[in-house]
Amino acid sequence: MSGDVQLELWLHEYKLDALSSVLKEQGTTVEKRMQEMLIDLYAELVPYEVQQEIRTRIDAEYTAVQAEAEAARKYTAFCVRENGTQSFFQLDRSESILEAAKFLRRYLREDQGSGVDALQTSAFAGMEPVTAERYDQLLALRMESPGKVTGVFDLDFDRREVSTVDAADGWKTWSMQDVSNAIFHAYRKSCLRPEQYMSRFLEKLEGRELTSPGHLSARDISFAEEITEIDSLLDFYMETGFDVDAAFGTHVCTGENDDTLNVYANYDMAAGQVCDELEVDLHRADGREESVEYRLNAVEKATLLRKMDAYCQEQTGQTLRDYSAQLMAEDMAAQAPQM
Repeated sequence: MSGDVQLELWLHEYKLDALSSVLKEQGTTVEKRMQEMLIDLYAELVPYEVQQEIRTRIDAEYTAVQAEAEAARKYTAFCVRENGTQSFFQLDRSESILEAAKFLRRYLREDQGSGVDALQTSAFAGMEPVTAERYDQLLALRMESPGKVTGVFDLDFDRREVSTVDAADGWKTWSMQDVSNAIFHAYRKSCLRPEQYMSRFLEKLEGRELTSPGHLSARDISFAEEITEIDSLLDFYMETGFDVDAAFGTHVCTGENDDTLNVYANYDMAAGQVCDELEVDLHRADGREESVEYRLNAVEKATLLRKMDAYCQEQTGQTLRDYSAQLMAEDMAAQAPQM
C-alpha cells in the first residue's frame, strides 16, 4: 500500500529556535505550520479532479488492506451464564475446546468463585465484551466459515454445563465435570501430537452428550411422517426421542402424568430459511393444550436446515430448495385465472 513520504527541509538552528519560540506563543509548532502550508499548497495547485482521483485511489487501497487484515483475523466467541444472567465475549484469536477444558479443570479444582472473573484472569484474559447481536453473528459465522470463527463456547456455571459448536454437527453439550475428567485423561500421556490429544479428549466424552436448552444438536434432531405444506411453510414433524424436558422445560418424560408433546420445525419456502421458532405443542392428560415457546439460534437453524434438506431428499428425491420451488410454482399455477 502507498503511504506518506517524508520531506526534508533545512533552516539554520538559530533561525529555527527563534521561529519555534514565536510559534510556541501562538500554541503551535514549526512542524504543524509547515504541514498546514503544504496541504494548502497541494489544494491550491493540484486540480480538483486530480485530487478526487487520488482520494479514490487512497480509499480503495485502504479498504483493500483492511479487508485483507480482516480476512486473516480469527475469532473465538464466549457466552457465560452465571447467577441467572448472560454475558457475551469475543476473543480475537483462535482457541480450541482443549484450552477451554483446561480452564474448566483448573476452575473446578480450585473453586475459583465467579466464572466470569476466572475467565478474565485466565488464558482468555484478552476477551472483550460484545453485544448479544454480535454473539449471534459469530454463531452464524461459525457454521458458515469455521476457519473464521474457530471456536464458540457457552459456559453455563449455573447448570455446570459447557456447550461448543461443531461446524458439521452443531451444538455439543457436556457436564463441566465430564469435560474436566476428559482433559485429564487426554494429557496423561505426554509428547503427543495436538490431534492425538484432541482424539483422546473426544474419546473420553463419547456417549456423554447432554440435551440442553438453546443447544439442540444434530443427535437431537430427526423427522418422521410426511412433509406438509401450510401457508407457504413446510412443516417437519420432529421425533421426540431426546430429552424434551431438558430442552423445553416440560415434564412429560415421566410416569407421573400422561402429558405428550408434539414438535414441529417449519421452513419458509419464499425466504428459503428455517423459521425462527419451533412449534412445541404440549397436550395435557386432562385435555388442555399449551404452546411452549422455543426460539432457535443460528446454530440450531443451520443444523435443522441440513437435516431438513437430507430428509426432503429421502422423502421426495429432491433438495429442499428444488422441492419448495416446485410447490410454489404449482400454487401459482393453481391461483392463476383460467382462460
